[in-house]
Amino acid sequence: MAGTDEPVAVLGMGAMGHGMAASALRAGIPVIVWDRRMEAAQDLEGLGAQVAGSVADAARRAAIVVTMVTDADAVISIARDQGMLAALAPGAIWAQMSTIGVAGIDRVAAMVGGERPDVLLLDAPVSGSRDPAERGQLTIFASGPAEARSRIGPLFGALGQHTFWVGQAGAGTRLKLVNNTWLAFANEAVAASVALGRRLGLATTTIVDALGGSSLVSPWQEAKLQRIADSEFSAQFALSLALKDVHLALQAAGDGRLPVLACLADEWQQAVDQGLGGQDLTVLARTIGQ
Repeated sequence: MAGTDEPVAVLGMGAMGHGMAASALRAGIPVIVWDRRMEAAQDLEGLGAQVAGSVADAARRAAIVVTMVTDADAVISIARDQGMLAALAPGAIWAQMSTIGVAGIDRVAAMVGGERPDVLLLDAPVSGSRDPAERGQLTIFASGPAEARSRIGPLFGALGQHTFWVGQAGAGTRLKLVNNTWLAFANEAVAASVALGRRLGLATTTIVDALGGSSLVSPWQEAKLQRIADSEFSAQFALSLALKDVHLALQAAGDGRLPVLACLADEWQQAVDQGLGGQDLTVLARTIGQ
């Protein structure tokens, strides 16, 4: 089978995985879903997805497997401990799309090379939050074997509006860390500026009106500004996950090379310690300078 006829298993039904599975279903791709919490996938069954009872069962039925979980340890657990890698058919594609850092993708690549060299590993983390995932508007930083590109093309086309191919597996993760560092500072610009404005007696709506649409503010930042003005901090990109990604960038840079990013991580950690890790990362506008 080829193209959209190949069944795809999406493992991990968090905000991102759930949205990605829904986008694939809309494109007519046969989708198998799994999550450790069965209820997280139940609504997708009504949209045509098959719900697998185990990771190995999902992988056995799929030609392409997507992993979208929280960190490298979770990916390794799914692949090795829960039997995904062993269950894959020869020639199957594993699209590892979680953000797991350089050390994490190196662990995954070594595991595949040592245990299943007949599986095509794609390192393809994504940029975007819950809403873009549900709309099929993610950006995909893809890397891996060229022979997998035509087969994965229909899926990536359903999940994202842009796919950047950047070489061998591992390059996608490296580009994602650069992207996440940019995003972290973009969010900090919004949060710190709003916090300063409030301390100076300015209403957030005044800041939104003055800065919105200007060359200084990206569309992403403008949307975040509006959510702050509306006091809407439900997680599109949870602060705890954003902080995890900042730590991955710091780890990859090594040797204290990015001291300003390290200060940002310390500031974000204080908000997480206050119990705000599950809120959107824009919640920092409420906590900075308190």
